[in-house]
Amino acid sequence: MPYVNIRITKGATREEKEKLIEGVTDLLVDVLNKNRATTFVVIDEVDTDNWGVGGRSITEIRKGK
Repeated sequence: MPYVNIRITKGATREEKEKLIEGVTDLLVDVLNKNRATTFVVIDEVDTDNWGVGGRSITEIRKGK
């Protein structure tokens, strides 16, 4: 029973998240021969104020500051 946790910044559409869930599930089925019915994919959305890289928040990076 595979469990995959994906963390992304907020802003993805429902359709984009559905594609992620489907794509990751397909990958596990195709590559590792896992059972689709028992493959779990969870997407956690993180506010851009709470995600940083290089000492700066994603919010500030996206503002171009």
